[in-house]
Amino acid sequence: MKTISHWIGGKPVEGVSGNFGPVYNPATGAQEKQVAFASADEVDAAVRTAKEAFRTWGSSSLAKRTSVLFKYRELLDAHREEIAQLITAEHGKVHSDALGEVARGLEIVELACGIPEKLKGELSTQVSTRVDVAAIRQSLGVVAGITPFNFPAMVPMWMFPLAIACGNTFVLKPSEKVPSAAFKLAELAAEAGLPDGVLNVVNGDKVAVDAILEHPDIAAVSFVGSTPIARYIHTTGTANGKRVQALGGAKNHMLVLPDADLDLAADSAINAAYGSAGERCMAISVVVAVGETADPLIGKIKERADQLRIGPGDDPASEMGPLITKVHRDKVASYVTGAAAQGADVVIDGTGFTVDGYEDGHWIGISLLDHVTPEMDAYKDEIFGPVLSVVRVETYDEAIALMNNSPWGNGTAIFTRDGGAARRFQMEVEAGMVGVNVPIPVPVGYHSFGGWKDSLFGDHHIYGNDGVHFYTRGKVVTTRWPDPSDGGINLGFPSNH
Repeated sequence: MKTISHWIGGKPVEGVSGNFGPVYNPATGAQEKQVAFASADEVDAAVRTAKEAFRTWGSSSLAKRTSVLFKYRELLDAHREEIAQLITAEHGKVHSDALGEVARGLEIVELACGIPEKLKGELSTQVSTRVDVAAIRQSLGVVAGITPFNFPAMVPMWMFPLAIACGNTFVLKPSEKVPSAAFKLAELAAEAGLPDGVLNVVNGDKVAVDAILEHPDIAAVSFVGSTPIARYIHTTGTANGKRVQALGGAKNHMLVLPDADLDLAADSAINAAYGSAGERCMAISVVVAVGETADPLIGKIKERADQLRIGPGDDPASEMGPLITKVHRDKVASYVTGAAAQGADVVIDGTGFTVDGYEDGHWIGISLLDHVTPEMDAYKDEIFGPVLSVVRVETYDEAIALMNNSPWGNGTAIFTRDGGAARRFQMEVEAGMVGVNVPIPVPVGYHSFGGWKDSLFGDHHIYGNDGVHFYTRGKVVTTRWPDPSDGGINLGFPSNH
């Protein structure tokens, strides 16, 4: 059985802890690989390697960094099919979705290629007589990223390319469920000419996570995952003196007003709720239907849902794949049965679904729930599966109150033809990312990604300008070069004239 090892100092490094985790093919349910779990000492070895590499990489020229990143972008583009296949094999998402993930990750690599513009700094001359003030940004040192299972390539690429472009060195701890894509990203970075030790990958579980959070030589930690773990990452990391950005979970609402294009809304609900089997923090999990919108909208959603093709991700005919594990599949199914017991109408029940020839896979069909109320578990919890709930309200004001009462504030959307209503919504809704007739408003690379409330812990969103600021710290330099005629002693407090 193949073993996925660590990547430290520019080469594969076999694990020595003796602990391994299984890596499954979700479509078949079979364990096809194992991944080495790092001990605290192995994490320390990666950090020491990164710290040593920072001595030269941190002072390297912007020209050198960008030359490596441009080459890296070329290699990623050339290997995008291979990376997508690794994602599909371990996560289960369909190949087209995996390719889309790689493309969105490449956006941040391209952003990192433009780092000289992002690090230009500012200069004010003659603030006082022959005194100039410059504001510059400098790298932090060794930084780390802890990434989730649902985007094995994209989320790591949201972190390390920008971090290393800013002059830092990086230790990546990918999800132990999907380790191969991150390992391939590191291999390609070395091929692009990234110096040894600048990017390191350590696999593992909570032992590795805690070693990262507690390590004195790690200056900052980025995280994407569930809200409880994000809260833990932020609390533990900051207690150990680190800068932390921890992106948590979500319960994203899609508001549909009576004047909306219901065909567009139905298509969007299908795409946003069931794409990647709902294993997205930006998935739409609740449709809020205003007035008489619900019945015709549900009819259109059901009509489309009945046509969806679920199967192995490597089958070109498949539009949705399996869930990541059997345990998660069973948990998602419990929300559907629980919603029925709590009074919701189950319009579509996907809990008994399977695929012929793949009966041991982690399969679940799509589910559609109507007459869901805020007291139900299917509404309150992040399900992270292909379950769409419909909540009926009478007015816009009732809808906005419902949505803003949610503890999460990641993404949201409104579907309407009314520009005034859309503008009011984008100003009033309490979420970090808003779509107007756009169901999954993930920002492009040069804007930043991040939510509000329990969807984000820390002061910086990820990538974009916030990402540059997170991976650097500001310094202000005040300079005076005296004229040869200057001189004399003055013990008074300096004044600006």
